[in-house]
Amino acid sequence: MRIYQTLCNVAKFRQFFDFGNREIANWFPGHMAKGLRQMKATLKNVDCIIEVHDARISFFFSLGANAFQTNHIPFSGRNPLFQESLAIKPHLLVLNKMDLADLSEKQAILKQLKREGVSNVLFADCLTQRDENMKKVVPVVTELIESSPRFHRTENMEYCLLVIGIPNVGKSSFVNALRRLHIKKGKASKVGGEPGITKAVLSRIQVCERPLIYLLDTPGVLPPKIESLETGMKLSLCGTILDHLVGEDVIADYLLYTLNKHEKLSYVDKYELGEPCDDIQHVLKKIAVKLGKTQRVKAITGVGDITITVPNYSAAAYDFIRVFRKGELGRVIMD
Repeated sequence: MRIYQTLCNVAKFRQFFDFGNREIANWFPGHMAKGLRQMKATLKNVDCIIEVHDARISFFFSLGANAFQTNHIPFSGRNPLFQESLAIKPHLLVLNKMDLADLSEKQAILKQLKREGVSNVLFADCLTQRDENMKKVVPVVTELIESSPRFHRTENMEYCLLVIGIPNVGKSSFVNALRRLHIKKGKASKVGGEPGITKAVLSRIQVCERPLIYLLDTPGVLPPKIESLETGMKLSLCGTILDHLVGEDVIADYLLYTLNKHEKLSYVDKYELGEPCDDIQHVLKKIAVKLGKTQRVKAITGVGDITITVPNYSAAAYDFIRVFRKGELGRVIMD
């Protein structure tokens, strides 16, 4: 009976997300523009570009057809300002956070990327101490560099790599993982759970001795304009745009819509809801009560003001989003 009721609820879920008249803020602060200028200035000393993306959002939606003057774009976050650089330098795409993504369509993803001209692709989980895919990075990069002309760097025996990507996809974690794997040293780049941790192109960071390889970590750089509300919301859900620019309540509602759409219903047991629900206010109220997230507010009555205790919806939304980003609500690739 419970399974039957669940299926009935799933059939009633929203088929589309109503954005209303909302607009996603263009998150392009000063350090992004400065970082982009610095990256361009360092290209002459770079042998290979490593592009890091979030595996959950890297394939199934784009930044809009006008972004790269093409009608078929395989993944979001490829800043059009990088395209000229990627065309003249060896390029490796690292789809990070694979532990949080549903990779049942991995081969289809690789085939589509190859059709788009992206043939050098690795999936990775940079936070895992023993990620076998991370061991492939240096051999792949070495082969790419040695099979490509290095122009004025031919006599230089060391390799220099530039790490790029949109905010909060794990670029600094990637740098630290390579150091940990090859030279057994700790963190060289500061990491965090929100975008904007890296503010500028850093000095060279050694990540390997044989061959001698240095990396340049960079700040996350979004395109100057996000074309689609749908794209912006998915980027927000995965933490590439600061939450307060969009609103935690809106992100939480989109998260609920996404989980229900993909029938990822583990949130029901996680928060002891009893059954799936498509009403974000109801869900946040249940979460707030379960976690004891309440706040005291004044209420005006006919006999004077009184103080009452009500659910803290903002705190509940924050927890809902945080738990998803940690991978505790199931693996999702958003289409």
